[in-house]
Amino acid sequence: MFSYEPHVLLSNNSLSCSSMLLQKFSIKGFTLIELLVTLAILSILATATLPFVEITVVRNKELELHSALREVRTAIDNFHEDWERNRISKTNTNVSDDGYPRSLVILVEGVESNDAKGGKRRYLRRVPRDPFSEKGNVPEESWAIRSYQDDVDATVWSGMDVYDIRSKSDRTALDGTRYRDW
Repeated sequence: MFSYEPHVLLSNNSLSCSSMLLQKFSIKGFTLIELLVTLAILSILATATLPFVEITVVRNKELELHSALREVRTAIDNFHEDWERNRISKTNTNVSDDGYPRSLVILVEGVESNDAKGGKRRYLRRVPRDPFSEKGNVPEESWAIRSYQDDVDATVWSGMDVYDIRSKSDRTALDGTRYRDW
């Protein structure tokens, strides 16, 4: 069995006390070359992944645009359907002669219901913002609006009603189409 006797260990050990302390606290590290090689590898990896990150950001904005267009177009369709089924008064000032809302804000604020209960019919909680528009724009102003009477390719809104919306962006999507054509 081994017994611990400090005076025996020190006398039997060929290392002196100072060399034992130096050996115990010696610091091992990386050389400058190793650090530079590691830094070069990391910068190459970062450069390679940057385009993927940019594409992911654009793809997320495209998904947000698809969702916003679907949400508003569905609200416009529901509004028009309620007008056709006489759930909204045909003489309401917020409704055009063709049965579409006069502005996007009307979809949020709602219109008076034509049933016995009364109240308002609301179609959106808020108008979504076009993700490709400038940040300072009010959500309602971020969209290009088309009236029922406007041409399909009209660039100026006649102001009669809101039949459809589209993005004002001239940018090209990842699939090669223009956002304004969605």
